[in-house]
Amino acid sequence: MNPKVDFFFDEANQWQKEFEKLRTILLETGLEEELKWGCPCYTYHGRNVVLIHGFKEYCALLFFKGALLKDTRNILIQQSENVQAARQIRFTALKEITDLEKVIPTYVYEAVEVEKSGIKVPMKKTKEFEMTDEFQKKLDESPALKEAFESLTPGRQRAYLLHFSSAKQSKTRETRIEKYIPQILTGKGLND
Repeated sequence: MNPKVDFFFDEANQWQKEFEKLRTILLETGLEEELKWGCPCYTYHGRNVVLIHGFKEYCALLFFKGALLKDTRNILIQQSENVQAARQIRFTALKEITDLEKVIPTYVYEAVEVEKSGIKVPMKKTKEFEMTDEFQKKLDESPALKEAFESLTPGRQRAYLLHFSSAKQSKTRETRIEKYIPQILTGKGLND
């Protein structure tokens, strides 16, 4: 138990009993408890394995390489189509956690084995992400913008592509693109 993580559990307004139960289960697996991204993160030799986090509708265990787990119980959920590696086990009540109390450690131990093996989740390449017509037109019209975009890290490029393509209407896509052109030109990512 890491005292630096206690505030997460002490300050929880929602899911407090569920968080405490998940913490107890994860600590029994022998993983190191750390605080990352403001959440309790359980690691194996410094590598992230599973994280506890909460949302309005549910709390969850997030397995960083969940896409590589066998999921024999069919309980892992992909948060959205854009999440490539991580998978969650979601809970809306303490009873759901106690019902899976013996199952959760098996998922954790499998996730540790995945870490030990060094297997990586095959990630989509940036060129496989949708390029909206509106953004492609801007890149074609401005060599400086195209060069600046191509100079960004692949992760920053993907963030922009996902943000632009998630708008349903062309006008919204154009507005988003215009808003972020200055940021792209200065070499900054969507959230920098």
